[in-house]
Amino acid sequence: MARSLKKEVFVEPKLMKKVLAAKEAGNAASAVIKTWSRASTIVPDMIGITFEVHNGKNFLPVKVIEDMIGHKLGEFSPTRKFVRHGGKLQRELETKAK
Repeated sequence: MARSLKKEVFVEPKLMKKVLAAKEAGNAASAVIKTWSRASTIVPDMIGITFEVHNGKNFLPVKVIEDMIGHKLGEFSPTRKFVRHGGKLQRELETKAK
């Protein structure tokens, strides 16, 4: 469900403070900000910054580009690892295809 239009977008205040500090220092392109705030929305001030977003086990790097504005940081840091389906039969089919 979308956030109410009466409210502004949610960005963790502590995270926004770090983003503004990186922009002010002039090293936004090389700045890496580590965060647990997966619910924070990506705003235009974050473009060019690399975030390390926690996925529950480790931190995955997310480089913010213009197309990501309006999405959440957690969308780009998957929490589940896909393990292929099929088992023995699927492996045999894949080896035959090669």
